[in-house]
Amino acid sequence: MDRQTLTGLIIMGAILFGFTWYNSGQQKDAAILKAKADSIEMVRSAEELANSNIGRKESAISATGSNNTAIADSTLAKSIGTNLVAAMHGEVKTYSVENDLMTITFSNKGAKVEEVVLKDYKKYNGDPLSMFSEGSSRFNLELFIKQNFSDAQINSEDFYFSCDAPASTTIDADQQQISLKLHVDSTAYIEYSYTIYKDNYMIDFDVNFVGMSNILSNQSEVSINWGNVSPQNEKGFDNENNYTTAAYMFPGSTTLEELAISTDSKSEEIDNKVHWVAFKQQFFSSILVADNDFQSTILKYSPSSTPGNIKSFDAVMTIPFSAQQTSYNFQYYFGPNKYPTLESYDLGFEKLIPLGWGIFGWINRWLIIPVFDFLGKHILNYGIIILLLTIFIKVLIAPLTYKSYLSSAKMRLLKPDIDKLSEKFPKKDDAIKKQQAVMELYRNAGVSPMGGCLPMLIQFPVLIAMFRFFPSSIELRGEKFLWAEDLSSYDSILSLPFDIPFYGDHVSLFTILMAVSVFISSRISYAQTAQSAPQMAGMKFMMLYMMPAMLLLWFNNYSSGLSYYYLVSNIITIGQTYAFRYAVDDNKLHAQMKSNSKKPKKKSKWQAKYDEMIKIQQQQAKGKK
Repeated sequence: MDRQTLTGLIIMGAILFGFTWYNSGQQKDAAILKAKADSIEMVRSAEELANSNIGRKESAISATGSNNTAIADSTLAKSIGTNLVAAMHGEVKTYSVENDLMTITFSNKGAKVEEVVLKDYKKYNGDPLSMFSEGSSRFNLELFIKQNFSDAQINSEDFYFSCDAPASTTIDADQQQISLKLHVDSTAYIEYSYTIYKDNYMIDFDVNFVGMSNILSNQSEVSINWGNVSPQNEKGFDNENNYTTAAYMFPGSTTLEELAISTDSKSEEIDNKVHWVAFKQQFFSSILVADNDFQSTILKYSPSSTPGNIKSFDAVMTIPFSAQQTSYNFQYYFGPNKYPTLESYDLGFEKLIPLGWGIFGWINRWLIIPVFDFLGKHILNYGIIILLLTIFIKVLIAPLTYKSYLSSAKMRLLKPDIDKLSEKFPKKDDAIKKQQAVMELYRNAGVSPMGGCLPMLIQFPVLIAMFRFFPSSIELRGEKFLWAEDLSSYDSILSLPFDIPFYGDHVSLFTILMAVSVFISSRISYAQTAQSAPQMAGMKFMMLYMMPAMLLLWFNNYSSGLSYYYLVSNIITIGQTYAFRYAVDDNKLHAQMKSNSKKPKKKSKWQAKYDEMIKIQQQQAKGKK
C-alpha cells in the first residue's frame, strides 16, 4: 500500500468519523437543515426511479413497474423506515361521526377533518351546508425523525393512517372518540385523537406521540400547515366576500386581529404568540385553538379561481417541541357566527362578529342583541321582530327626538328677531357684536343653539350600530318576509340582463322604498329647519337628492333586513314629526319664550366659555387694527 492510498484511507476515515459524530447526540439547527435537504433529495431520487409523485397533493406513489417501485421503496426505507414507506401506499377511507349539530367526516389520508356539514343550516340554493369546499381541507404536521445517522423530514399528510375497528368509540351518552394512528415502527406511532361532544360545535383534537422519544429528532419546534377553501354559501357573492377573511387573537387579549378585506391576496406574519386562528366567513367560521398557543403564525388568503368558492385560506403555525412531551392539545370550532354560541366558549370567539367598535359595539351587545334574542324566542316571523325592534328603539329615543323638534321650533320662532339683529349689524366688522346679540337672544328665550344637534348626534350611534348588526346577524339568514326570500341578503323583484356600475344586476324594492322614505323625511326636516337657518339652503341638494340617491346605489346589494329597518324607522320619524307639530302650539311656545326672557338668567358653562371666546376674538380684532 503506497503513501497516497494510505493517506486517502486516513482522510476518508476521518471524514466518516466526523460525519458520524456530527449527526449524533443533540443536533444543531444547521445539521437539521442539512439533513432535511439530504432527505428531500433522496425522496426526489426515489420519485424519478419510480416515475411517481410523493407530493402533498397526491395520494400515493404511482409506479410504472414493480422493479422500480421496489427500488424506490428500498431507497426511502433507508431514510424513513419500512413502516412509513408502507404507510405511503393505500386507499383513501373516510369515517363519519355525528352529533346533534353536525356530521364530521375524517380521512385516513393525513388523518384530517375532510368535511363538516352543519345540520341546522343550508346553502342559499338549498344544498347541505359544508364548512369548506370538497377536497380542499388540509392539515399537515412537519416532523423530523432519526434514521441511519441522519434526520429525515416527514409530512403527516403524505401517509395513510390506520383506524382501529370500530372507527369511533362511544365514551358515554355525551361524547364520541375516533383515533387514527401512523405506525413509525412496531412499537412507536403518532396518534390523532378526536373527541366529538353532543350538542357542541367544538371538537377536541389531541396529537399523541407514543414510543417516539428515541425516534423524533431534537427539533425545537413543529410546523403545522392548516388550510381550506371557503365555498359561497350566501346569495350575494360580493357581500359575502366582504365578510370573509382570516383572523386571530393573542393570548389574554380581548381584541380581534384580522387581515384587511381585499379582492387580492393578503398575508401577514405574526411573530408573537397566537391563541387561536380562524377562517371567517360571513355567517360561519372554522377555528383552530392551541392550548399552549402557537409560537409564530403566517396567515394568508387569496381569491379562489374556482366558481362557487370565495377564498382560499392557508395558515402556517409553529408550536414548541420537546422529545419528552408526548401530547399536544388543540380544539376545532366548526359552526355559525352566532353571538350567544360563540360567547359561550369564553375564548373571545364572539369578536368574529363585526358589531362595530366603541359605542357602536356596546349598543349592539347590551341593547340590540338582548332585545332581538328576546323577541326571537316569542315571535317566529323576523319581519315582525324587526318592526317591533324598530318601534322599541324609536320609543326609547323619542324624548331626544321631541327635544330636537322643540329646539328647531324655537329657532324658527326667533327668526324674525334674528333678522332684526342682522339689520342692526349689517357690516362685516360688526359680526362679533351680532354673534353676542344673537347668543343673548337665545339665552333670554331659553334656547340652546346645540339643542337640535345634540339629540341627533346621540341617535347617530344607534343608526350605525344597526348598520353593523343586520348584515352580520345569522338569525336573519334564510328568513322570508313579504317578497324578500332572505332578510340577510338583498331582495330582488327584477333581474337585469346587464350590470349597472355601483348598482348591480337586480332591483331591490326594499331599497327603493327606503330611499323614497329618506327623501320624504329629509324634505320635511329641510322645510322645518330652512326657515330658522338660512345657511341650510346650501345643503338642499345634498339632503334631498344626493343622500337618497347614494343610499339607493349603496344598499341595493346589501341586507334587505337593513333596508326594511331604515324604511320603518323613517316612516315612524315622519309620523312623529307630524304628531309633534300637532302637539306643540307655536303661539303658546312663543309666549313661553317671552316669559323666559323676563326671568333672571344664570350663564351655563357652555355660555361662559362662548363669551370668553368672543372676548378673545374682539381682542384679536383690536390688535389687528
